[in-house]
Amino acid sequence: MSFRDLRDYLQTLERLGDLRRIGVEVDWHLEMTEIIDRTVKRGGPALLFERVKGYDIPVAANLFGTWERVKLVLGGEPDDIAKDIAALLKPEIPETLWEKVKVIPKLAQLANFPPRRVRTGLCKEVILTAEKANLLDLPIPQCWPKDGGRYITMGLVFTQSPDGGKNMGMYRLQVFDGQTLGFHAQTHKDARRHFDLWERQGKDMPCAIVIGGDPVLVYCATAPLPEDVDELLLAGFLRKSPVEIVPCETVPLEVPAHAEIVIEGFVKAGERRLEGPFGDHMGVYSQEGEYPVFHVTAITRRRDPIYWHTIVGKPIQEDYWLGKATERIFLPLIRLILPEIVDMHFPPEGVFHNWCIVAIRKRYPGHARKVMHGLWGMGQMMFTKCLVIVDDDCDVHDMREVLWRMFNFIDPQRDVVIVEGPVDDLNFASPLWRYGSKMGIDATRKWREEGFMRPWPEEVAMTPEVKARIDALWERLGLP
Repeated sequence: MSFRDLRDYLQTLERLGDLRRIGVEVDWHLEMTEIIDRTVKRGGPALLFERVKGYDIPVAANLFGTWERVKLVLGGEPDDIAKDIAALLKPEIPETLWEKVKVIPKLAQLANFPPRRVRTGLCKEVILTAEKANLLDLPIPQCWPKDGGRYITMGLVFTQSPDGGKNMGMYRLQVFDGQTLGFHAQTHKDARRHFDLWERQGKDMPCAIVIGGDPVLVYCATAPLPEDVDELLLAGFLRKSPVEIVPCETVPLEVPAHAEIVIEGFVKAGERRLEGPFGDHMGVYSQEGEYPVFHVTAITRRRDPIYWHTIVGKPIQEDYWLGKATERIFLPLIRLILPEIVDMHFPPEGVFHNWCIVAIRKRYPGHARKVMHGLWGMGQMMFTKCLVIVDDDCDVHDMREVLWRMFNFIDPQRDVVIVEGPVDDLNFASPLWRYGSKMGIDATRKWREEGFMRPWPEEVAMTPEVKARIDALWERLGLP
């Protein structure tokens, strides 16, 4: 299933009984967060706040708050999607005429992915420029009590490098006033790299912030794609049809035609302003810092727009389920480089960057360490604070099994690896900003060649014959 826009998705959720309309007036200042936080943590429905204090624009939230909702947006099981992507990125070289013929449908499918430009779209029903383009006319919430202010949290940020490389990312944007935003694109992100390139030339960077559209765009904005690979290509692949885009009014960028709201402007070269604090996904307030400033030049929108919002904070939040989709979808791509990896799992308590469990087919001494360093060298995996490597017979999603091995299969002096390198901007525990340590734990069974000079002990287990007899007897025992 693919969705034309946010409204199509909301209507589908409502038909499925998975949308709750909130008709009671709710304050954008803190109250909305408390309702969303409780709902997400209880696995509750998507929310549509129809009466936001001081505004006549409704606010949608918790639209990715369950695994079922994420699968609905992606159009299927992420593991199946992963296989399709891997097949496209690793095609077999055709050697016979028949094999060449079989490749043609794949090439035709790829040709349908690029976004398709259209003359205009629903996001152009109202066009506001100059002083009429006021951010305070939008029901942008303040999430947590000590936040630096109101934040756009579900904005798709469109940027382009001076040489044409495109990016659609998702970054928090603090509302300073009606015409300016704090541009919190972190050091290691594509949008910040784009800005640095513009700033070196002494030029302001054109930028557009999109709210709404096909919900699959939100996932694509968070996906760890290679530099300057257009996320709209991935969106086209997932929705099985091109994303329709329209030119902006005041900046040389193109945005999805079916968006609810588009905020256009420039990130000004040479300007910095204190941004933050912000209650972030690691469950603490990230510190204030000097960040670039986005200046609004226009706001275009539908006549009756819906504002899309999310919150972050102590897990579990919506971002966990988006990250879980990335875990499954990108696993086969990681296997292209590290084929010994069987499975991986990012537990919610680690908020993704802080804890990853990886099962491998161990073939030689030191294999676990090789995998650790290979993963730390892959894009955003460099931020992973703690990597735990286990054998391939361990279910990485069974935390009892993982923790048993993690604490019992290791000798700390031998099996714990500490390295230094870049860390996430939001890693508050590192002594230096953006630079710190990471830990690898080899929780595999140890071999003699790895310095384990005793026989590895046999694990306690019942015989299959007894297990089968008790299975047949179990109902008669009256036990749970």
